[in-house]
Amino acid sequence: MEKKLVLYFSVYGTAKAVAEEIARQTGADIMEIEPAVPYDSNRAHYNDLAKLAKKEHDEDQRPAIKNAIPVGDYDTIYLGYPMWWYTFPMIIYTLFDQVDFSGKTLIPFNTHMGSGDGGTYKTVKRLAPNATVLDGLPVEMTQAERGDAEHIAKWLKTIKQI
Repeated sequence: MEKKLVLYFSVYGTAKAVAEEIARQTGADIMEIEPAVPYDSNRAHYNDLAKLAKKEHDEDQRPAIKNAIPVGDYDTIYLGYPMWWYTFPMIIYTLFDQVDFSGKTLIPFNTHMGSGDGGTYKTVKRLAPNATVLDGLPVEMTQAERGDAEHIAKWLKTIKQI
């Protein structure tokens, strides 16, 4: 039987909400990518987070991941993240530096505030050349916060995951 994992990074909880819904609909296991140094999840400090995200991006930093990411037993991995500065957070680059996704099916999804996937699905294909990468799902942030079960179900059916 195929084993599935929903692997996600989320600071404000929007990517987490989508991840939880994907896991619910697919029966997949779920795991959070935890940074070694936590990000401030207080939305009142959004500007500080945005500055830090830009600094990480501009300096090509690789924030450390606190938890082990054991993907070996999984065949299909849904990978979720928010968009930061029109790309994925730099901790996702750390993930690709540390984890070999060869032979896996990767299915990206993201939350955003108007930038769609920002080209990150092509980046996933480039960073995991020996994985099969299926069509991803960009979810607008407020849509993710309200719950998006129907939209997610339609996408999962389109990519033949349910």
